[in-house]
This record gives sequence, structure tokens and C-alpha cells, in this order.
Amino acid sequence: MMKVFNEPSINEWASILARPTIDAAQLHDKVNAIIKEVVVGGDDAIKKLTLQFDGISINELKVPVEKIAAAENLISAALKTAIQLAKVNIEIFHNSQIQKVERIETMPGVWCWRKSVGIEKVGIYIPGGSAPLFSTVLMLGVPAKMAGCKEIILCTPPNEQGDIHPAILYAASLVGVTAIYSVGGAQAIAAMAYGTQTIPKVDKIVGPGSAWVTAAKQIVAEDAAGAALDLPAGPSEVLVIADDAANPAFVAADLLAQAEHDPLSQAILLTTSRELAEAVRTSALAQLPKLSRRDILDQSLQRSRLIVVSDLATALRISNDYAPEHLILQLRDARQHLPAITSAGSIFLGAWSPEPMGDYCSGTNHVLPTYGYARAYSGLSVHDFLKRITVQELTPDGLRGLGPTASVLAGIEGLDAHALAVDLRLAAL
Repeated sequence: MMKVFNEPSINEWASILARPTIDAAQLHDKVNAIIKEVVVGGDDAIKKLTLQFDGISINELKVPVEKIAAAENLISAALKTAIQLAKVNIEIFHNSQIQKVERIETMPGVWCWRKSVGIEKVGIYIPGGSAPLFSTVLMLGVPAKMAGCKEIILCTPPNEQGDIHPAILYAASLVGVTAIYSVGGAQAIAAMAYGTQTIPKVDKIVGPGSAWVTAAKQIVAEDAAGAALDLPAGPSEVLVIADDAANPAFVAADLLAQAEHDPLSQAILLTTSRELAEAVRTSALAQLPKLSRRDILDQSLQRSRLIVVSDLATALRISNDYAPEHLILQLRDARQHLPAITSAGSIFLGAWSPEPMGDYCSGTNHVLPTYGYARAYSGLSVHDFLKRITVQELTPDGLRGLGPTASVLAGIEGLDAHALAVDLRLAAL
């Protein structure tokens, strides 16, 4: 558990930092079969698959409005207050992402701008498993509502009693989710992508999930009749870069916080101090007995790595190559190293910025690219719920000034009809 590597050679990095893998082809075949079953069988197929995979028999897929309303009285006042404060911070941060429409005159009489329109129907997926992720409801529902999505449906697997945790129901009601359905896994993705007798078809599906859920999102996104996806998301991961001034207990706690998510989660420390690496290992072992998700931690920590590097520049280079979902900089003057980071889902600066703050309530979104996708993808934002449509408007003078350019370009490309559409108007001026 939590093996320490002392200054490994560059040739060893790939194997040391290798992420857990699955047989993607075999998984996609199984997921495809589920999707086809839902497309053909609708609600009945979903109920059958829920019994098959979750061992739960459900009669009604849609959660009654009365049950959603009653959820508020089933959670503590402290939890409601915490959810409300988290929602406010998420709203404040995401509101800054909404840009005003600005009309640009590229040359006299030629105006261009871009308007944003909320995606009409979106489906948000909330994983089940061993923890009720009501925080993810906020992370998905708040930006969807702010973007102006008219229909926001939520799918989440029922618990062993066939119910949905009241905190999820309360959070969903708070952010304006329009309907909630007790269904999870690949069958939920299929239902939202193609629609069933009960579950409406949506235009885009967002939210994290298992490898099965991720595969289902990718499959339906490749089908014109399916639904778009947000970003690839796999098991949670964290990479901490720390120097000899870091508090080993803080570092250990951050590593454990992500490791407890999933048996396939990965936690990595890069440090210039051998003493810190050993101290972090000792502290993690001391903290473990206090934690309830020990079975998950025991598995995920087999993939954890405590790595001693020769200098900070090496650590930063390795981090950018790895492109972690969460990156924590426990360094002296952590902010000064921010310009060197080019690939990460979300960054946490300094000793007093624990990763769970981003997970819950600082305001940033916790739906982030994993598995190295942070090299090209960003975390979820309001923009994921918007369509951005470009507009152009030319005055007669604008066409007179720019039209001949378009005609020449069209002619060279051999697109005569393009040129004609311009030339006819030029002749009419």
C-alpha cells in the first residue's frame, strides 16, 4: 500500500503512473446490448435490467412530486443550510461565465456576433453506489438552470429499498430539476438518449458515472439519433505536488479523500523530499483506521504512488504529462507556480485549499475530465449547457465593400453558386 519510489528514471514513469485499464471492446459490446434492449423494450426493459444489475424491483420509474416535496422534511436543518450555501457559491462562480452579447464590426457595414441559447432538454446523471452524491446534483443542475435549459431531467439508481436519498431529491428540487427517475447505469443513459414510455428523450446528457455509464454516453453520442455528451469521466484521481514545507497529515488526507471514491481511483504524490514522502505514508496509515470506506481505500491505495523527484521542475513536467483531474500544489508560494501548469481539471493552491472544498462548496465545478483527458477537455461549466450561434448582418455598404472578396474566393474554389449569390446582390446595389 502506498509504495514510495525514489527518483525513478524517465523510462519508468509510464509504468509507475499507468492508470487502471479495462477491456473497452468487451465493455462496449455489453453496453451496446443494454442500449438496444432499452430502445426495443422501453420501460419494461429498464425495470428488467434494474432487477438484473441492481437486484431491485421497481414499479414506477418517475418519482412522484409528493415524494420530492416531502424530502425536505427528511433531512436535517444543518444539511439543508449546507446545501443552500454550496448552491449560492456555485451560482456566483458560474454566473461569471455568462458573457454579454457583443456585436463586432469587422469592417464598415459588416457586423458579427454570437448569441447563446440554452439546450432545450438535458439529462443529468447522478451516480448511486455507496454514497448519495447530492453535491453532483448542484454541480449539474445549477449551470443547467442558469443556461436557460427548459427541461432538466435527472436519473439516479435507487437504493436497496428502491428509494432515492432525500438529500438528492431536495437538491434536485432546489436547483429546478423538472423530473426525477429511479434508474441508473447504462440503461439510464439509453433511456435519456432515445426516450421511453415514461422517460423523455433529451438533447444532451451530463454527469459522471461508472465505466458502463461512460461507455453508454460515448455510444449514444456517436449516434445522430442519440444525445450529445459533456466530457469523458472515469474514476476519480488526485495528484499532489509538495515540497519539504508541506504538512504530511494534510497531504495524506487529500490523497485519502480521493482514494475513497472508487476502488479504481488513483492518488499520487510528487515531492522533492524523501522525508516528506515517508511522513505522508506514515500519516496515511494512521488516518486509515478512522475512515469508514476502508474496503474501497484498501483497493485504491494499491494504485497510489509516493514519488520522490530530483527537483520541482520535474514534478511539474510529470504533472502536465499525467494531466490529473485534481491537482494540489502544497508548495511555498504555490501561486507563483500556477503559470507552469498547462493540463489539469481543477487546481488547489496552498495548504489551506483542501480538495473537498472544490467537491462541495467553493463554487467551482467538480465534474472534471479524468484519465488524462484534461490535456484537451475542461471541467463542466455553464457553456456545456449552451449552444452558441453566430450571427452576421451586412448593410448595403458592407456588402459593397466585402462582397467582391467573397466572390473571388468562391470562384477560386469552383463554387459558382456561392459567387452568384453574392454577385446578384452586388449588381442590385
